[in-house]
Amino acid sequence: MDQTQPLSPEELERYARHIVLAEVGGPGQQKLKRARVLVIGAGGLGAPVLHYLAAAGVGTLGIVDDDIVSLSNLQRQVIHDTDSVDRPKVDSARGTLARINPHVSVEGHKMRLTLDNVATLVAAYDLVIDGSDNFDTRYAVADACAQGGKPLVTGAVGRFDGSVTVLKPFETDAEGRRNPSYRDLFPEPPPRDLVPSCAEAGVLGALVGVIGTLQAMEAIKLITGIGEPLVGRLLMYDGLGANFETVRYKAQG
Repeated sequence: MDQTQPLSPEELERYARHIVLAEVGGPGQQKLKRARVLVIGAGGLGAPVLHYLAAAGVGTLGIVDDDIVSLSNLQRQVIHDTDSVDRPKVDSARGTLARINPHVSVEGHKMRLTLDNVATLVAAYDLVIDGSDNFDTRYAVADACAQGGKPLVTGAVGRFDGSVTVLKPFETDAEGRRNPSYRDLFPEPPPRDLVPSCAEAGVLGALVGVIGTLQAMEAIKLITGIGEPLVGRLLMYDGLGANFETVRYKAQG
């Protein structure tokens, strides 16, 4: 699938509601078509991210996941269905995305992301979205993106609340100060027993839809160059209270 070609008549109709937006238009839609986005995880956060980026016309989506679909995933991982149980998540997600938008190319990476392969994976894409569920992966992805000069949209969820931020520590702000990195926001991971996993603490299924959709929105803004991305700002959502709060953070040192 050649993503460098002009938008076809079918694509112009498919993306008409984007193209009519003055901030996006045909040039913005063409940027989406040319974009290569790597999504870490085809689970709770990755599901809405992949859904909306495919529907938006992002030309190439890479998916990193070494897991298979289990029945307990289906309460929140809406890219998979009952017939996908016991299938690799990468394959299940690929099938769903093909049904959503045949103009999108999907590159599946059925592997566990490690310190040995993360830099190579990140280097092949324009932008990375982290939907992982552990701090080891989050730090590895953030460090690789910082070193490789790739924008990173990272999100996290737990029980009824979640957060999203955008990381571009390889750039400076309007005043010439370095943008903060993930390690400026979280200098070190919390003790393993302090942050329980979703399997241990639970998570409301709709919550990951809220946070994942926000991640997709930030990615679209970055690709098209519209709006103000969440650089140096952590957007936090309290689902039970229906509250959003934004906390600013800076580079340390």
